[in-house]
Amino acid sequence: MAISLDKALGIHQHSLEGRVKRAEVLANNLANADTPGYKARDIDFQAMMQKAQEGMDSGFGMNRTHESHMDTSTMGQDSELLYRVPHQPSVDGNTVDAQQEQTRFMRNAMDYQASFQFLNGKVTGIKKALSGQ
Repeated sequence: MAISLDKALGIHQHSLEGRVKRAEVLANNLANADTPGYKARDIDFQAMMQKAQEGMDSGFGMNRTHESHMDTSTMGQDSELLYRVPHQPSVDGNTVDAQQEQTRFMRNAMDYQASFQFLNGKVTGIKKALSGQ
């Protein structure tokens, strides 16, 4: 009987990927906190997880069997990337609130660490099961 790592690890690998993407977006917001006209962005993490869950449940994926076929792995990649509605936009049009972005970044880092520890626990459990402990 073959072990399916996708089923064994569950949604946690997708959660880590989503947290990394969100960290990149939030870091970009912080880097552009003083850029005139910059619009703060964020990722709809719940939508990403819903999409990942639906992909896991369906069991149907699109495979690229010829180089002239469209690459569907990157299609809709920015569908979760949204503009943030500012509480108080600045006069120059920048919508980044540095304190809120730092708070979101730290919260995302803590959530990443929790997801990583959970995934690490799953891998440790699989290793113990395979070694017969």
